[in-house]
Amino acid sequence: MSALEAVARFQKAFDAQDVDAVIAAMTTDCVFEDTSPPDGRRYVGAEAVRAAWAALFAASPEGAFQAEETIEAGDRVVVRWRYTWGDGHVRGVDVFTVRDGLVAEKLAYVKG
Repeated sequence: MSALEAVARFQKAFDAQDVDAVIAAMTTDCVFEDTSPPDGRRYVGAEAVRAAWAALFAASPEGAFQAEETIEAGDRVVVRWRYTWGDGHVRGVDVFTVRDGLVAEKLAYVKG
């Protein structure tokens, strides 16, 4: 599976807010850095990352990501996105690292 295919699998699960499928698309030692200021919170390992996703989905069940551009560079994939909820939105970028067909790292950055 290519890095692009691995990220597409992850994004499909994320769009469905299916925590089990999101975690299945990630390595057991995965890393996620969210967009909390100033430097983002860092979650390490499937259990910590699962808790972060579950909290996000519970807090924003109507939230939706729309990919604006996707760039693949070896084991890295960069996705420029727009996240909407209710009448608000933010734009940002995710930098993914893929290992063995699974997302190993997702670093999120947001405008503003």
